[in-house]
Amino acid sequence: MTKTNPLEFIQQVRSETSKVTWPTRRETLVTTVMVFIMVAFAMVFFFLVDLGLSNIVSFVLGLGGN
Repeated sequence: MTKTNPLEFIQQVRSETSKVTWPTRRETLVTTVMVFIMVAFAMVFFFLVDLGLSNIVSFVLGLGGN
């Protein structure tokens, strides 16, 4: 692999970053909000699954309060 000098490397990086389609502020905000909503749904889902499984295991092993 050929080595490039630092100046040429920086020029290549600038050239490549100019080709990138950057998201708008609104797109970034909407995407961030959607991520937080999905995290909240996942959190509730896994909490309920954990609660259900722990109740089932407690019942099967006879560790319930009765």
